[in-house]
Amino acid sequence: MSSPDVPATALPPDSSHEGQTVGFGFKNTYARLPERFYSRLNPTPVAAPRLVKVNVELARNLGLDPDALASAPGVEILAGNRAAEEAEPLALAYAGHQFGSFVPQLGDGRTNLLGEVMGIDGVRYDIQLKGSGPTPFSAEATAELRLVRFCASTS
Repeated sequence: MSSPDVPATALPPDSSHEGQTVGFGFKNTYARLPERFYSRLNPTPVAAPRLVKVNVELARNLGLDPDALASAPGVEILAGNRAAEEAEPLALAYAGHQFGSFVPQLGDGRTNLLGEVMGIDGVRYDIQLKGSGPTPFSAEATAELRLVRFCASTS
């Protein structure tokens, strides 16, 4: 099933939006955990972010306003250049297996959790910014692509 999309828009830097607050209803249950589970960290800003596409159907299913996402302040938030008024951006720590061995502390090397939303289905979803700059969990590699991904939260 195809969904209508907000068309691509180039958004030049515009200081007229600096005083405007944008809220997406972000929560952050991870920020209530002990600090060993995350690092509070804002994404690294980028020059002149622009919107490629908004999946309108997905935004609505996540309880988000597609027009707010497509607005200049919304794009700045999704690009990591500013935080939504209720956001607590952070990089998550976790444990797991890497290269065949258990590693007690790994983490999001270039990802920020911008916040969590409650979808219309009653499920909590993470809104993450990929390629958001180095974190305390980063490897030496560089990343240029920024991508906001919507993924199901395990909490």
